[in-house]
Amino acid sequence: MALRFFSEGLSFKLDHPRKTASWLKKAIECEKGQVGNLNYIFCTDKYLHQINSEYLRHDDFTDVVTFDYSDGKDISGDIFISVDRVRENAGKFDESFDRELHRVLIHGVLHLLGYKDKKPAAKAQMRKKEEAYLSLRQ
Repeated sequence: MALRFFSEGLSFKLDHPRKTASWLKKAIECEKGQVGNLNYIFCTDKYLHQINSEYLRHDDFTDVVTFDYSDGKDISGDIFISVDRVRENAGKFDESFDRELHRVLIHGVLHLLGYKDKKPAAKAQMRKKEEAYLSLRQ
């Protein structure tokens, strides 16, 4: 099983990919899951908007779209992340790009683990989990 990082339509390299993969694996294990085949695809706003529109019928920009292929405790999926949107949101929320990127990385994993964020209570729980796992990053 593997956790991999790719880029589509832009030149983007994740700083410290092994360290980040290890952190994500620990988060999955803390939630009683195990890493299956997990792919992160870093892309542009335009690329992610097209995916969001074509597959989810949403005509808006977003920072992350998650496709879940998990099977039981094996956490698998494709997580598309708009680097443009992460950069913009980092400025909007007065966060570093690195912290906002890691928030989106763990956000996608939390969706694969079954967490939702559509209703206020679920969104609050998701944010609490994000913060908890961000604090475990070294």
